[in-house]
Amino acid sequence: MVDFLITALVTAVSLVIISKVPLGIEVDSFGKAFFAGIVFGILNALVNPVLNALGLVNLLTLGLFGFIVNAIVFGLAAWLVQGFRLRWGIMSMILGSFALTIVQSILSEILSKYT
Repeated sequence: MVDFLITALVTAVSLVIISKVPLGIEVDSFGKAFFAGIVFGILNALVNPVLNALGLVNLLTLGLFGFIVNAIVFGLAAWLVQGFRLRWGIMSMILGSFALTIVQSILSEILSKYT
C-alpha cells in the first residue's frame, strides 16, 4: 500500500510538472493531481494484466501497443477526474502520456537513490 501511495505521489508531481509545459494538459490543483495519480494506479492495475495477456500483440507492434494502452489510460484518467483536462483531445493524450512516462522515470530514479 505504501508503494502504491508513493507511486501516486510521483505521478501527481509528474502531472503538475507536465501541466506547466504547453502540451494541452490542465490540472486544477495538487489534490486533483494526486487523485489522478490514484486513478492512474488503479487503471494500470486493471489494464496491465490485459496487456500481458496480449504480449504477442505488443511484440508484433514493437512495443507500440503498450504506448497506445498508456495513452488510453491517460485519457481515461482525464475523463474520470474532474479538474484534470486534456485541452487538445487525442493530441494532448498522446503527448501527455509520453511526457508523463519520461518525468515519472526521472523522478522515480531520483527517488530510488534516496530510499
